Amino acid sequence: MGMIKVFSGNSNQPLAHDICQNLNVTLGDAKVRTFSDGEVMVEITENVRGRDVYVIQSTSSPANNNLMELLVVVDALKRASAARINAVVPYFGYARQDRKVAPRAPITAKLVADLMSVAGIDRLLTMDLHAGQIQGFFDIPVDHLYAAPVMLDEIRRQSFGEVIIVSPDAGGTERARAFAKRLDAGLAIIDKRRSGPNVAEVMHIIGDVKGKNCFIIDDMIDTAGTLCAAARALQEHGACDVYACATHGVLSGPALERISESPLKKVYITDTIAGQEKLDQCDTLHRLSVSHLLAEAIRRTHNAESVSSLFV
Repeated sequence: MGMIKVFSGNSNQPLAHDICQNLNVTLGDAKVRTFSDGEVMVEITENVRGRDVYVIQSTSSPANNNLMELLVVVDALKRASAARINAVVPYFGYARQDRKVAPRAPITAKLVADLMSVAGIDRLLTMDLHAGQIQGFFDIPVDHLYAAPVMLDEIRRQSFGEVIIVSPDAGGTERARAFAKRLDAGLAIIDKRRSGPNVAEVMHIIGDVKGKNCFIIDDMIDTAGTLCAAARALQEHGACDVYACATHGVLSGPALERISESPLKKVYITDTIAGQEKLDQCDTLHRLSVSHLLAEAIRRTHNAESVSSLFV
């Protein structure tokens, strides 16, 4: 790993340090700061000429600032003659804008992909995209990892008894089915109808959840409206304890309050998005680390080894 260099923006420094610890390397020295007028300024203060460079930066809130940091860091590295620039974006912001949902609407996920490519990224490593087809927006290699192994290990370790995996909507059925298969558990689907942005109305449950411990599986928790409504519906249909697993804890707006007041016993998220203060405010939240998974993907990429076994 001697020729590798790892840098990070300001979006998730704790995760960057954990990844470096797993790789047994030192986080690269870069000054990433903001001028008084809001412009991003980056200075790479060590030699990267001819090096294999990895930039760790989630484009989480504030999404525009963190995205701009990533683009400017990549440009700085390109102009410093780095041999290959790999962007490690654990949480890919704007992923929910992956298609036109109304006339004259943008496809912002495609725009962000183009921005990253033009900035000079040679490879993207990301985790649990909201829509898998976003990989096709890039003309560069994309390694799409899943946090499922980390969550499955936690579920098995805790021994929750008879478990049924629940998809909070029809779109997440494939993800929930993959969990159910690996746990040899049942599967249930919640049919819902949205009455507005970030508003969900639960209609009915497909599957038998009575007397079982339910695990709601999703890729992210934003305002937690869907999640908490699903938990209440499961409880009304006779479920015992209700848990949730989500890779990305966006947790915006009233999310923490909703989770605290919901029937959810535990909510597991990963550290793709920083926010230790949110965990301190809500005892229901528990964080699992994906640093070792990302570090292993970086190691294999650097050594030109297969990363297929990580795509589970």
